[in-house]
Amino acid sequence: MAATGFHTVDELNDLLPGTLPGLLGIVFTAHEPGRIEGHLDVRRDVLAPNGYLHAATVVGLADTACGLATRALLPEGAAGFTTIELKANYLGTAREGRIGVVATNAHAGRTTQVWDATVTAEGSGKTIALFRCTQSVLWPR
Repeated sequence: MAATGFHTVDELNDLLPGTLPGLLGIVFTAHEPGRIEGHLDVRRDVLAPNGYLHAATVVGLADTACGLATRALLPEGAAGFTTIELKANYLGTAREGRIGVVATNAHAGRTTQVWDATVTAEGSGKTIALFRCTQSVLWPR
């Protein structure tokens, strides 16, 4: 998974079909080193049985944003990365519309990266969740 270097939004979106982010319907709209934006449309198959947005949908959006943005900040020679810790604080929910994510880098080191993401209900701007994850940088053996 040699994945160092900047990727355009189109290149990132091309990675999604046939994967969980593709099934969720995630689309990225802006990317620069240290920051990424994206969204997904809320529809019945991403809701929990109670009719509200499933927590896993929110984590899937936030973790995917942080993971793809990590690729652009990997140190030269790194083989890839993996998520080693994540946390989400849920502050709201949605039943329809679109939810968006903005992920920003808090730390980009040789062995770890830390990312923060905010998931919001697009239109109202209401915060759905605050998310933080730590990525472990993988090196060839």
